[in-house]
Amino acid sequence: MTTDAAYFERPATVTATESKRPWKQGVSIGGRDLRLDLFRGLANWAIFLDHVPNNAIAWLTTRNYGFSDAADVFVFISGYTAAFVYARRMAMQGRLAGTALLIRRVWQLYVAHILLFVFYAAAIGYIAQDYGHSHLLDEFNVAGLIERPVATLTHGLLLNFKPLNLDVLPLYIVLMAGFAPLLMLMMRAPDAALAAATIVYGLARYFGWNLPAHPSGDWYFNPFTWQLLFTIGAWAALGGAARAQAWTRSRAVLIASVVVLIFAFVVTIGARLGVSTLSPAFDVFSEKTNLAPFRIVHFLALAVIVVRLIPRSWNGLRSKLVRPVLVCGQRSLEVFCIGIFLSFVGHFILEMYSDRLVTQIGVSVGGVALMTAVAFYRTWSRTLDAPKSMPSVAPPTIGRE
Repeated sequence: MTTDAAYFERPATVTATESKRPWKQGVSIGGRDLRLDLFRGLANWAIFLDHVPNNAIAWLTTRNYGFSDAADVFVFISGYTAAFVYARRMAMQGRLAGTALLIRRVWQLYVAHILLFVFYAAAIGYIAQDYGHSHLLDEFNVAGLIERPVATLTHGLLLNFKPLNLDVLPLYIVLMAGFAPLLMLMMRAPDAALAAATIVYGLARYFGWNLPAHPSGDWYFNPFTWQLLFTIGAWAALGGAARAQAWTRSRAVLIASVVVLIFAFVVTIGARLGVSTLSPAFDVFSEKTNLAPFRIVHFLALAVIVVRLIPRSWNGLRSKLVRPVLVCGQRSLEVFCIGIFLSFVGHFILEMYSDRLVTQIGVSVGGVALMTAVAFYRTWSRTLDAPKSMPSVAPPTIGRE
């Protein structure tokens, strides 16, 4: 399976021309930026923990302390990796070949989503019927599969019917499906491409553009607005981060970023604790469907601080303790899918058997351990496909009789 995990960061010695078109200059970039693996792995873990209802361990995730959360991290890094990988493919093999490879990746994502959709819906239906928990059908938005199976399944294949928690992957599929023309523009004029994405974002928020959902409403993650964060990631990969490095490392930007994080922390904690005067502000600042501007500002402020605190050369990125997170980031698609399924299993365990803190800890640790095991297995299984040199064997000889 083709993966978009081969992503890198610009070295300090890159020239101005190389910074603008790193995929075309053949720049020696000196190895993988493990920070991207680290944070995509953490994002996958956080998505799982956040999707288990009434889970105290989810208080460890960033959504409880600011306006952005793991979904923002996932989309940004997905844009970064997609741009760097497929820009190189287009430069080396041509635009047609690069676009074909992008479409192949979209197909892989679509197949993964359909398989997850089928197993997820089947598991919910089985538990709801055999254990007498019919409320799960409505809670997880799969009642339509029982009442109108053909129509609902058709809309599921078209991505406009989604059970609860199955929203991120369809967003990723749509963003990747429309990425080829944007990437071609970004390879020539990255700032113009980012400006175009910003205009689409503003128009979508102003005119209420979104895709319809079945049986009613719109997509929970509006692709017309979330494409901006995806594009920002792509822009950063194709030289934007290198060009903005002096600006992002300035003292003024650092202070502004800290102020943003403190403000977001106060508002979010106040809303979580039920402070009535802060809850309306939190709802506006963290609005998810249309990607509130404050979410983007908060995410970028967080990124500025994280990049300063964790340099690319940090030795901790190569420690054994961090390796499970890195592997989960490198095998992101498989880990994401198993995490979504395990979130329902965790929900079922907490509702059916016990919701005590010790059970919540067990569900959370067990789920993360299973996700990590899947990641290590997929990493190991891929090594089996690599050709290995076989020992030379002399041809048999026919002896004389």
